[in-house]
Amino acid sequence: MIEVAVTGACGRMGSKIIKTILKQDDMKVSVAIEAPNTPLEGKDVGEIIGIGKLNVPVNGAEKLADVLKEKKPDVLVDFTIANAAVNTIKTAAKCGVNVVVGTTGISDEQMDEIRKSIEENDIRAVISPNMAVGVNVFFKVIKDLAKILNDYDIEIIEAHHKHKADAPSGTAVRAYEIIADELGRNKDEACVYGRQGIVGARTEEEIGMHAVRGGDIVGDHTVLFAGDGERIEFVHRAHSRQAFVSGVIKALRFIQDAPEGKISDMGDVLGIK
Repeated sequence: MIEVAVTGACGRMGSKIIKTILKQDDMKVSVAIEAPNTPLEGKDVGEIIGIGKLNVPVNGAEKLADVLKEKKPDVLVDFTIANAAVNTIKTAAKCGVNVVVGTTGISDEQMDEIRKSIEENDIRAVISPNMAVGVNVFFKVIKDLAKILNDYDIEIIEAHHKHKADAPSGTAVRAYEIIADELGRNKDEACVYGRQGIVGARTEEEIGMHAVRGGDIVGDHTVLFAGDGERIEFVHRAHSRQAFVSGVIKALRFIQDAPEGKISDMGDVLGIK
């Protein structure tokens, strides 16, 4: 039985993750974590998210280390915000708890901190800006297309709901990194974020990046390859957050045999790297 700790347990993603874990024969939720000093402290997470009593009390993040040491879950799942996630991952690593992380907006400096903690504590980790199976197939296809269409102009367009705090999305950033690496372009210089005014003709090196925010859009990502006389658009649309949760379940099973002290991603989980 895989025992799972969930952070942001009462939020939109956390509650979906818990509900889906409960449908699996080989998993159970043993720890529920919410924001520090949460007013939900001590309440049963199952009753809060509307599925009945689970006998799993909600704890504030300030108690994370103590709860992990007491309950000893196999893995912690984090879909929160970047600053909180960094501290959560470091705490889990020190407690010897593996991590599955789908939090976006993590900076390069924060990722360096995370990587160091995972290596030093020799835990297993799956970290991906997007856990959806289809998105990771999307990553594989755009890598192959960039290789073939290396002289086409490339633009990345993403759209999300009006509440999303970070832009561009972690998925769009990862798409950019994949394409830039494949084409041998300088990742610090090739990206152009939107355009305004008299910008002149695009350069051969640039890759456009555009973010749309509005309504309740779950997540749309388009990579446009434009050539002379034609264009190809490769699109992924998430219909619901369940797409991400389904990937989490695959990652929870994969992590049991993942390499220690190393960060794996969904490409590793799906065997498509």
